[in-house]
Amino acid sequence: MDFQNTLEFALQLDEQDSLKHFRKEFLIPQHAGKDAIYLCGNSLGLQPVSAQKYIAEQLSSWQNLAVEGWFDGDAPWLSYHKQVAALAAPIVGAKISEVSIMNSLTVNLHLLMVSFYKPTANKFKIIMEGGAFPSDQYAVESQVKFHGYVPADAVIEIFPREGEYTLCTEDILKTIEENKDELALVLFGGINYYTGQYFDIEAITKAGHAAGAYVGIDLAHAAGNVAVKLHDWDVDFACWCSYKYMNAGPGGISGIFVHEKHFNDTSLNRFTGWWGYREDKRFLMAPGFDPAVGAEGWQVSTSPILLLALYKASLDVFERAGGIDALRVKGDALTAYLEFLIKAVNDEQGEEVFKIITPETIADRGSQLSLICKRDGKAIFNYLTQNGIIGDWREPNAIRLSPVPLYNSFVDVFNAARHLSSAAGL
Repeated sequence: MDFQNTLEFALQLDEQDSLKHFRKEFLIPQHAGKDAIYLCGNSLGLQPVSAQKYIAEQLSSWQNLAVEGWFDGDAPWLSYHKQVAALAAPIVGAKISEVSIMNSLTVNLHLLMVSFYKPTANKFKIIMEGGAFPSDQYAVESQVKFHGYVPADAVIEIFPREGEYTLCTEDILKTIEENKDELALVLFGGINYYTGQYFDIEAITKAGHAAGAYVGIDLAHAAGNVAVKLHDWDVDFACWCSYKYMNAGPGGISGIFVHEKHFNDTSLNRFTGWWGYREDKRFLMAPGFDPAVGAEGWQVSTSPILLLALYKASLDVFERAGGIDALRVKGDALTAYLEFLIKAVNDEQGEEVFKIITPETIADRGSQLSLICKRDGKAIFNYLTQNGIIGDWREPNAIRLSPVPLYNSFVDVFNAARHLSSAAGL
């Protein structure tokens, strides 16, 4: 598309947008009596208008049915998590049986590593992206220590080449091949939180399996953002949070994926609980764990119904919007327009004030652009905040902006770029 740096053009794009009416289904933060420009969905998605209704329905069931709410009512709690899993599965490219909604992200990462990090004297190493979100780093460090290994020996981090910000797929695959004799697990993010790089999950999975390792993916910044095909790509396991692009509220419930090929693998360890017991015999309270079929067999604790309700409120919007593929078309256009406008700001300033470190290739990114501020970064970010532009600051000099297709407009993007220009000129 041939973009234009005018408000009229942005308005025209919004008029042509088939998803524009979904903006009304979210509560936009206010600034100086009008909608703020919210470009921080990669950190916390906005509240669906329907969220209060969904919560109220469950509170009503609790009030009117009490404990019988587990079995009675329009949506009995005993199977409520299944409804949410059925809505989440298409977003991550999974079969419904391969998805369970439970716990929080890092808890799920630990639970899955209990099953899929099985170090031996010869194969004990884990490969992960350098600069992964700290929670993943901490989880991996603690897991290898739990098994008696030293992180410096057992964890291999892959960093970008000197002078670059993103990883080359070639370097990832080469590192896997070079360490295949000692490799137990490849654990990668779907999208790097800092740069916004979308990794080639399919290629990484193939290489990991060829090396005789399991492959797991942390989809925290990818689920609900980019099209993912976990089943078709043969990923062993994955997990994600729901509070970023999937708008399930601060600290929202997490999801897991376990490929169906592992359902009957009795050699896999797992930490178990009553909620993961086979449903048809769960209330017999028998000794000896007999897992539910599918990813549900990895469940441990009773489903938190109110958190599930918040997630379902958002997932119902996703379904009505046509799913992740439809959202990705608009998300790509929004992000490309923002990229065009930022480059125009640099041209106006006569220098590269904002260096975009997110990949230019659309297939290698989602709805996020990360900018390195060449000067006055924190002052520029504060100026944006003071003028109702809500983004995300990362030390020492990075601003992350994420135009989310469900609730951001092209005018949002245009006005954000105008404020970037004003801030750069101060």
